[in-house]
Amino acid sequence: MQKLLLIILIVLGLSITGKPQYITNVLEYNPAPGQLINEAPWGTPSAAQSIIGGIDGHLSLGAWGGYVVFEFASAVENNPDNPYGIDFTIFGNPMPDWSEPGIVWVMKDENNNGLPDDLWYQLAGSDYHFSNTIRNYEVTYTNPDQDSAVDVPWNDNLGNSGYILANSIHTQPYYPLADSFPNISTTSYQLNGTRIQPEVDSTSFMVKVLQRGFGYADNQLKRTEPWTTPDNPYTTEIENSGGDGFDISWAVDELGNSVVLDEIHFIKVQNGMLADGSWLGEISTEISGAVDVSPNTNISGVNQMVVIRDLPPIIREEYIELEAMAFENGLLLSSENIVWSTTSTGASIDEENVLHLTQSGTIEITATMESNPEISAMATATVELSNSINSFNLKDRLQLYPNPAKEYFIIEDNGLLEIRNQLGQIIIKEHTNKNDRINISHLTNGIYLVSLNGRTVKLIKQ
Repeated sequence: MQKLLLIILIVLGLSITGKPQYITNVLEYNPAPGQLINEAPWGTPSAAQSIIGGIDGHLSLGAWGGYVVFEFASAVENNPDNPYGIDFTIFGNPMPDWSEPGIVWVMKDENNNGLPDDLWYQLAGSDYHFSNTIRNYEVTYTNPDQDSAVDVPWNDNLGNSGYILANSIHTQPYYPLADSFPNISTTSYQLNGTRIQPEVDSTSFMVKVLQRGFGYADNQLKRTEPWTTPDNPYTTEIENSGGDGFDISWAVDELGNSVVLDEIHFIKVQNGMLADGSWLGEISTEISGAVDVSPNTNISGVNQMVVIRDLPPIIREEYIELEAMAFENGLLLSSENIVWSTTSTGASIDEENVLHLTQSGTIEITATMESNPEISAMATATVELSNSINSFNLKDRLQLYPNPAKEYFIIEDNGLLEIRNQLGQIIIKEHTNKNDRINISHLTNGIYLVSLNGRTVKLIKQ
């Protein structure tokens, strides 16, 4: 009898574990304002329930910072025997050349109380290490308090402000309504997290936000069953289930240090972009479900990747700083040397990773791992330089030298000098006299904006 019972338990165990493990519970839905919020089927509490039990749901997180927290019936193991090391897959509704990337956070139930009240760890996707990514970012949304769609004001902790723009297609209020979201203040509320800054290409009718390398929800297209067999996140092909696979080993703490987690119990998906998509409305992460991945040591593939930070769709400057990262199993190879190249006429890349341009046209650049030349990435852009660029009147331009500079530069005039980084933050502000030496030895290498008396010029720090 005991032997028979053991056999029955084993069979039942196999049948239970053999079924896909989908989301079983949505613990919190806290959207940012957006065109789909307060409207079925994407932006209501019932929409949050639609992602339970499968991958055909429909949930919008609204603008930057909006998030959802969910769990599976059992903990998700960090299992190296999973295909490509992927532990779970999240599905959304992206399109070709249209990503609305959501940042994913995970939590282990350290205190075993069944509640998401321990530490959140971010899964560091491909954009996490770029210099224009903003961590500890905060945005406050203010309720315009109207009965129909109007622009929703926002301001951030860097001194910037703007609006989540209303459109004529979705006419309901975009700020979360109290009857559906009683935990959100009716006057204003603040969201915090990490902001990534992919380029939005609205130069043509088909607005584009290119797919991120890896590590973001609502990024890669859904393909086909079995949903428990993930795609290789380190290639651009969609070969298995599609969607976006995540490895718990990508977890980092608030300082960016790698964190070892054997399993996790809670997952948070949060919109990582604060941007407008023209006629498509604000960039708003949507998800349709998630699934735990099953172990399978027979599935493996490329585990290295190079990711280039987006180029502007149209480049109107003579030079632009390039940035690329190399990864292995989704972890940054900080010591890997990236080799840049271009065959485009009128384009060259110097040893400081600065792209120099002398004529208009289409350019193509390639970034390659020095240690493994088979791993590379390519990016393209349109260059539109002014016809007068070579005969520019120097009297109209702020003069400083040397440029590029290493330790200091000399300015040509008196006045209030401001130096901004690529995030627009003022990092140096001081009164200067003509021919003063401005110390920049403490700045990291890169491109900065130097302003004086209403004139601005780019400075290359080497």
